[in-house]
Amino acid sequence: MPRTLYCWRCQTDMPMLTEEEWQVAHPMGYIAQMMQYREETGCSLAEARERGLGYLTVAAYERITGYRETNPNAILHHRLSLYGPPCHVCGKPLRTPTARHCAACSAARIDSGLSAERQE
Repeated sequence: MPRTLYCWRCQTDMPMLTEEEWQVAHPMGYIAQMMQYREETGCSLAEARERGLGYLTVAAYERITGYRETNPNAILHHRLSLYGPPCHVCGKPLRTPTARHCAACSAARIDSGLSAERQE
């Protein structure tokens, strides 16, 4: 079941995919499909998007989350494993699993989970 989490790029709460759900939506397959299509046709990225490439990823994301996303590129960063734990001050997720400070409120990470060598 997807978990709703603040997305830094979308600037709003979005359904995030677990690793299992990510494999079902298969957005990396969309990228490969897009690259192959552009190589074969010589078209631009905008033209490839207009042709509807990525619709399988968008459909899978909607089936899994119930949220209708229209941009398959947005789904690339709607993955739980890309984010860190919630900030102990503001509650927004840290931008990465290794972030030391919250990008929203600048609070230092207290339960860093980082090794002592990396924190120095």
